[in-house]
Amino acid sequence: VQLQASGGGSVQAGGSLRLSCAASGRTYAMGWFRQAPGKEREFAAAIGWRNFRTSYADSVKGRFTISRDNAEDMLYLQMNSLKPEDSAVYFCAASRRRTDGTSRPNEYDYWGQGTQVTVSS
Repeated sequence: VQLQASGGGSVQAGGSLRLSCAASGRTYAMGWFRQAPGKEREFAAAIGWRNFRTSYADSVKGRFTISRDNAEDMLYLQMNSLKPEDSAVYFCAASRRRTDGTSRPNEYDYWGQGTQVTVSS
């Protein structure tokens, strides 16, 4: 399975972006992670396969919304009220066996190539 992330760009603080991730085949739990320059990759949001149960990092809770369309094999991340500290490369990830979303990156088997998000103050 291949994942293709898109939708990144440059916005001013307070703005919004919607990231998309297209999967080439069936996936189960999916998530979004992000990595800023000089920092480790960190969890942003995750969603379960059929229950669509979501989880978020505290830093994005209330501002980001993760969703998916299983019929289209698509994953989304709606990002509102963006802050400069949200600037990072955002990666989508998917599991080939786990059905509940998780913040642990080693539970995911497939990773997209990343899409850059830059938020200016």
